[in-house]
Amino acid sequence: MKKLSFFIWILHCVVFISSILPQDEQNSSNAKTDTLQYQTDEVVVTGTRTNKKIIDIPYSVIRLNNKTYKYDRKTSISDILNTVPGVFMQNRYGNHDVRISIRGFGSRSNSGIRGVRILLDGIPESEPDGQTRIEAIDFNSIGSIEIVKGNSSSLYTNAPGGVVNFINDINFPNNFLVIFNDFGSYELRRNGFKTGVRTNDYSFLATYTYHNYKGYREHSEDYWHILNTVLETNPGRNTNVQFLGYFTSGLIRLPGSLTKEEYDSNPFQAAQREKDFDFKRVSKKGRVALRLTSKFGELLNNEIELTTYGTIKYFERTQRNFRIFNRYGLGSSVRFTNKSIFFENRENEFSIGGDLFYQTGPIEDYNNINGRKGDLLNNLTDETIGNSGLFIQNIFELYRNKLYLLFSGRYDNVYFDQKDQLLAVRNDIRRFEAFTPKAALNYKITTSISAYTSFGFSFDSPAGNELDNYPLSSNNGSTLLNPDLKPQKSKNFELGIKGNLVDFDEKYFGKTFFEVTFFNSIIEDEIVPFEVYGDVYYRNSAQTTRRGIELGGKTEILEGLRLILSYTYSNFRYDKYETVSIDLDQSGNITTETKNFSDNKVPSVPEHNLLSALEYEHQFTYELTVFMKGSFQYVSGLYVNDANEDKTGSYGLLGSTIGLDYRLGEINLLLSAGINNISDKKYVGFVNINSTSGRFYEAGEPRTFFASLHLGYTF
Repeated sequence: MKKLSFFIWILHCVVFISSILPQDEQNSSNAKTDTLQYQTDEVVVTGTRTNKKIIDIPYSVIRLNNKTYKYDRKTSISDILNTVPGVFMQNRYGNHDVRISIRGFGSRSNSGIRGVRILLDGIPESEPDGQTRIEAIDFNSIGSIEIVKGNSSSLYTNAPGGVVNFINDINFPNNFLVIFNDFGSYELRRNGFKTGVRTNDYSFLATYTYHNYKGYREHSEDYWHILNTVLETNPGRNTNVQFLGYFTSGLIRLPGSLTKEEYDSNPFQAAQREKDFDFKRVSKKGRVALRLTSKFGELLNNEIELTTYGTIKYFERTQRNFRIFNRYGLGSSVRFTNKSIFFENRENEFSIGGDLFYQTGPIEDYNNINGRKGDLLNNLTDETIGNSGLFIQNIFELYRNKLYLLFSGRYDNVYFDQKDQLLAVRNDIRRFEAFTPKAALNYKITTSISAYTSFGFSFDSPAGNELDNYPLSSNNGSTLLNPDLKPQKSKNFELGIKGNLVDFDEKYFGKTFFEVTFFNSIIEDEIVPFEVYGDVYYRNSAQTTRRGIELGGKTEILEGLRLILSYTYSNFRYDKYETVSIDLDQSGNITTETKNFSDNKVPSVPEHNLLSALEYEHQFTYELTVFMKGSFQYVSGLYVNDANEDKTGSYGLLGSTIGLDYRLGEINLLLSAGINNISDKKYVGFVNINSTSGRFYEAGEPRTFFASLHLGYTF
């Protein structure tokens, strides 16, 4: 009865939230789920950089496995993570220029991912300066995803918003081969294979995906080749070695942002400048890594993990100029953990470790002649970016396996070194350092319910492109790096409760997960974008306060029938923000004016973000399982700039998915299909914030369908 009462309370919350939404926009969208997707009894390593169950981690951590989204379209990160409360994603042109925002961190980025640390198999996909593009993430290869929401700066570089760790599917039980074929609207094609081999001595995983998509906007096509491999072996009973590698290459054309008039006339057109100069990105990147993990000691209470890796990256960025990046990187990390008993059988876990990531290479800047590289070399710069950091962490049992205290702290050193090969006097170096501590308490009310709270500091250095100097800086653009831009710092508090209620004897509501979190962050020197002559630069606002509530839940109403709820309320405001605003007048001339944006709402973050879904999975026979899902997403409007001069319309989306899983001996056939944005709602899916030319608007995905055929063989 207690579980039933709790679920009724959840339903009341759903009804209340629905009642405050505009009635003409209560439609639905994509939710990606399968089995009970949030699992508080699984062991994860991302949250505390040690092996802990989620119920024992004193902040919000969620783990998804690939069964969660096996029937769904898997072309974009938003297809996978949009059921996670507190996470808001805006896709520009598919998966490769997505904005991920966790509790507002990351919302400032108009290109790539900022403020959230992205890992692949625990190794940074984020570059040393914190900026990330996720071309190498292939959801056909991923086995699980761990998401840490909220301040993680005490453990990771440039992670004030949290950490997302994508983990390749190396823990398969049997040898297998899967060939997959996906297709959909706007000439979406994804083909490839996935294979795994397991023996007594090693496990090997390899996946290859070819992605080709015309895009729903003019001049937005993209294609990609993605190869991922993992080789794992156990040379000793308590020692594990992994060899990891990937390579990806591809191209994406950029349609650009539109003015209000252009968007209203045709939201799917490309901006004229982007077409004239053929704005695009060409990427080739790869990584190889070696990881050793070993447990030792009489009780195996000590563990050491060593990781080393090398990276290569070739990158062409065609905008008004034509830039070519060649980058080479080396990185490593080490972690030591000791588990001991102190003070009358009190558990204690101590960890210490460090990270180093160094990247260097030339940047060539040419004139752009209708999308082709001209012969005029405008700039040649050697750029080196590096970060190094040391962290410590201690988790101590305060009271009878119920109350635990966590303390962690990290020292970071992020540096930028740019050498102008054409004009040596412009050589420039900037360095950012900080120590960011964090303390947290976790109280286990029962073995499956815990309450937690934490307080800590975060540090986020500017990214390399954010440090680009501009003509109106304090030194009038005379150096390569902006001398005025400071790192963003914040104080972060959260209070929450989470639980996983399972009773297999209950016919109704026998499995229920819930999570409720309140968070409050005070950000100093928030880094925000603005434009000069059509190019994007960055500056600091004075102080910002972000308060919000995250509510997530999933329950099995009866066997096979599941209800999912994810809701985030965000109240983000600039407390103190006075700056020189650079704008265009009606004649197209540049004007400067001191403006006060204090008490304005932070742009590009919705006040309300609600997603709910109802899914049903039924196993008719041992061989045949059928799946159905309907989903609903509501997003309130987004302000487009710091001045709050305009706000996009709120929108509601409907989505549906069906699937069939058929097994015949060693052969497995998986069929699925779905429709997104069933009502073909017109909405702004991405806001290009603080554009002086008024180019804020990029259309969200219209009605689209997808279908998948996966043919597998187990041997």
